[in-house]
Amino acid sequence: MSGIRYGGDYNPEQWPEEVWAEDVALMRRAGVTTVTVGVFSWARLEPRPGERDFGWLDRVLDLLHAGGIEVFLATPTASPPPWLGHRFPETLPVDFDGHRLAYGSRNQFCPSSPVYREHALALVADLARRYADHPALALWHVGNELGQVCHCDVTAAHFRHWLRARHGTLEELNDAWHTAFWSQRYGAWDEVIPPRRAPYLINPGQRLDFARFCSDALVESFRAERDVLRRFTPDVPVTTNFMGLQRTVDGWALAGEEDVVSHDWYPDPDDPESHVLSALGFDLMRSLKRGPWLLMEQAASAVNWRRRNPPKPAGQLRAQSVQAVARGADAVCFFQWRASRGGAEKFHSGMVPHAGPDSRVFREVEALGADLAALAPVAGAPVVAEVAVVLDWENWWAVELDAHPSGDLDLLDRVRDCYRPLFELGVTPDFVPASADLSAYRLVVVPNLYLVRDPEPLRSFVAGGGTLVVGFFSGVVDERDQVFPGGYPGPLRELLGLRVEEVVPLRPDEAPVCSSEALGEFTAGFWREDLVVEGAEVVAALDDGTPVVLRHRHGAGAAWYVATRPAADAAVRLFGRLLADAGATPVPRPPRGVEVVRRGEVLFLVNHGAGEVSLDVPGAHVDLLTGGAVSGSVTLGRFGVAALVPQSG
Repeated sequence: MSGIRYGGDYNPEQWPEEVWAEDVALMRRAGVTTVTVGVFSWARLEPRPGERDFGWLDRVLDLLHAGGIEVFLATPTASPPPWLGHRFPETLPVDFDGHRLAYGSRNQFCPSSPVYREHALALVADLARRYADHPALALWHVGNELGQVCHCDVTAAHFRHWLRARHGTLEELNDAWHTAFWSQRYGAWDEVIPPRRAPYLINPGQRLDFARFCSDALVESFRAERDVLRRFTPDVPVTTNFMGLQRTVDGWALAGEEDVVSHDWYPDPDDPESHVLSALGFDLMRSLKRGPWLLMEQAASAVNWRRRNPPKPAGQLRAQSVQAVARGADAVCFFQWRASRGGAEKFHSGMVPHAGPDSRVFREVEALGADLAALAPVAGAPVVAEVAVVLDWENWWAVELDAHPSGDLDLLDRVRDCYRPLFELGVTPDFVPASADLSAYRLVVVPNLYLVRDPEPLRSFVAGGGTLVVGFFSGVVDERDQVFPGGYPGPLRELLGLRVEEVVPLRPDEAPVCSSEALGEFTAGFWREDLVVEGAEVVAALDDGTPVVLRHRHGAGAAWYVATRPAADAAVRLFGRLLADAGATPVPRPPRGVEVVRRGEVLFLVNHGAGEVSLDVPGAHVDLLTGGAVSGSVTLGRFGVAALVPQSG
């Protein structure tokens, strides 16, 4: 199927069979092309160990196919049935405090459990065997929102196996974890356990390796199901849905095993800045496989899991959906099709709400179907970026470990601090891992790189003429979380032309004043560093002379270092200077709250602000969403959108 796919999670097992035909009729009315089926259906498909009940699913898939609707068929392995936990309690996860969690919710499994995996893969194989040739099958959807962590004894054995593969010998492990400290040296492999509740701080090397292991275990679990599916359907793509901007699974590793990336995203209607974080997440999803991705879940209106759950205001559903398409999504889907009558998520909105199809929400759902059909020409088109932002999961795990200079250092906050000014300047970046080839970019942004494995990609990028900017508390430790001798930023010291002697976390009420000819006067916050200049040029300094923004020539390029958190307006000025320094293509700055993104030849404009805005649009265009001509300028109301293509002829 070409175009932008449109639909959502369909859970017919929650409803009497007579509702199913009405569902398909309403889907056709709304322009739905695609539904995900079976995500939470294990107990229905296997009501007792070894039994199979596929009859209902046969009828559902046949009905959907007859209605012209394709299926993303899910393996239901994210939510094992009660009988598995009851008969095989060793499959249930154990938390950090040693408590075995019960069934009665979802995600109640240990990723390392061979018993869980045996039952899961047997069902996956039977599912794939039965529906391999079904004409509705378009894609396999493995599990749901992988992120489970377990600390049980089965996990401990799996962890030790992983550690042997990584470190080889027990002596290497002791060296990597620096167990000479606090008399933690291990004398036998059986002594090694996952991090568990202890009297005081836990070994950071152990915690970092366990984070790596947990990610690898989940990727391994995905790969096991994927390989079964490929055995029966080698030509059907396989995905699993990322859960927002989560840190548990290394996104680069998991995306490398998927055929296409998919993403679940639930912005807060009460957050006036939610569209910025949405854009960040969407750009990351596009970057994970350098191409189109699937918005697998979003809410039609309210969710049910925040402390307060307001509905989306009229028009926001459309704006958020078009935003995803602009930033690379080739599918816009929801959880779920029909709002549940019972269960833990009965107050989570659906495309068909409790009020039924005669409702504002469903009318917006219908209108969105028409919009996405009009946007079919954009499917598959690229988003080309001149700027890259480095996001490295190992660094994420390491920088947020305990006993650091500040317990408030949150990597995602640092990424947001760098992404927001780019958004305000109308720049759409890619994300890259720290090991990436950076030669395609003009500017590379490193919000934080506390843990450095290999500095060579950054050095080569700058030496070749690129512009690099690195945030504070970078170049501190190696891949074992052991401090580089000689002062921070360790292997980045020569590149950045400076040496850090002390880091100084600032109190919330501290806002030192900085001055700069290039950036003007501004306040800083959160952090500063006592550093020694070793060849870098001081661009901005505190009133006491302490440098906070520095620039250093290296080869044909320049490396910048920002040793504090500039106020928001100063951050925009700083990034404007960085873009100019890098020779990036100038982009007119859009009005606040408006995003401007080019995907292929289509220029997307989305107004997330509260008021009407007018934008200059040089040349003659046609709006794909209205079919109308646009010349010179366009006016957008609240949540207004436009998708402009140059007018030919």
